[in-house]
Amino acid sequence: MGAKGSTEEFMRDVDSVVTKILEKLDHSYHPKIRATRDDLERLHRQNRVKINHSVMELICATHLINAGFDVQLETAVNGVSTDVYAEKGLGSLMVEVETGFVPPENALDPLVYLRARAASKITRYSGYASKFVLATPPYYILQIPPSLTKPPRFRTDEEIAVIKRLCDLYYSNPPVSVEEIKNARLHAIYVVDVDNVSVREWEVNEYMGKASLWST
Repeated sequence: MGAKGSTEEFMRDVDSVVTKILEKLDHSYHPKIRATRDDLERLHRQNRVKINHSVMELICATHLINAGFDVQLETAVNGVSTDVYAEKGLGSLMVEVETGFVPPENALDPLVYLRARAASKITRYSGYASKFVLATPPYYILQIPPSLTKPPRFRTDEEIAVIKRLCDLYYSNPPVSVEEIKNARLHAIYVVDVDNVSVREWEVNEYMGKASLWST
């Protein structure tokens, strides 16, 4: 199938989700949702997005639009590309979607890789917005190092060193800095239910407490 057919298939799936979203929202929000839908079509034609990730971005964007934010997808903030960037008043919020995908080259160390990936996202991105959020589907438990669920002032030098070594295993171009790790902050977790086009917002430590039960 050519690129055009691929985009048509992609948009058919996106439009199925958009239809569900519009049925649940007040009509005043519909133009913003349709504009976000058009952004996804443009991004797919540029070969920048895939359907599973895009659908989750769209549902997160809807959640934020419904809360009064102005939202952009796959946008650059100070040179850093982020999945969802939202602004309301003087505040900003950044969302990174994590689906639990493990590349073939990490088939033998998936948990360490996913822990490093979450740590890298939190440390690299959280300084570029007032609030930083990780979004995940309900069938994947985020592998977040416990030290990054603490407020920065409670993070010890030893914990910072552990995060540094973890990130350096996979992310060295450029490496995560000690200063980024010291100041990193995860403010919330969105659990994205694609089937029901909904988001459940979790306080980080509440999510981690539940996750410890789910994984046993």
